Amino acid sequence: MDRLEALAMRADAEVIFDEKTVQAAVDRVGDEICARLTEAYPLVLCVMTGGVVFCGQLLTRLQFPLDFDYLHATRYGAENEGGKLAWRAAPWKSVKGRTVLVVDDILDEGITLAAVRHSLLQQGASEVLVAVLADKAHGRPKPIAADFVGLSVPDRFVFGCGMDAGGAWRNLPAIYAKKESA
Repeated sequence: MDRLEALAMRADAEVIFDEKTVQAAVDRVGDEICARLTEAYPLVLCVMTGGVVFCGQLLTRLQFPLDFDYLHATRYGAENEGGKLAWRAAPWKSVKGRTVLVVDDILDEGITLAAVRHSLLQQGASEVLVAVLADKAHGRPKPIAADFVGLSVPDRFVFGCGMDAGGAWRNLPAIYAKKESA
């Protein structure tokens, strides 16, 4: 996508959740995580690249000691590796014996996050919790449920707040969706 295509996409989109609503959701998720993990000294793992906006905002709301790292994982299509997880960047810090909080932008199909969770548990994490800014309500079963959810988004192409549209618009402070065809 080039600059003009990105601008056209943004111009033809509608706001699903404005910045104020997004920030209220981040506040609420931060409060829920504090209530659950204040005594845990967790390892917080940001899922790159989509999770960086939400994770950065969320970290400032967590008023307890924690360790921080990141991961970048992707899933190959079934024709390549049968959906196995490929680590572009594994966490540097050990998860063994730790409570781990994985932070991502959106829970869509859930296959990659489920594989990340499974891998972290196999590496010895004592508990793996998942926080997402958005959970897509598409009505199909998911192999994982997030422990902390900011907002439920409709089954539409959404972007902003870390979610991209062809590589663009992760930086928007609100959540947008492509307009539905009439």
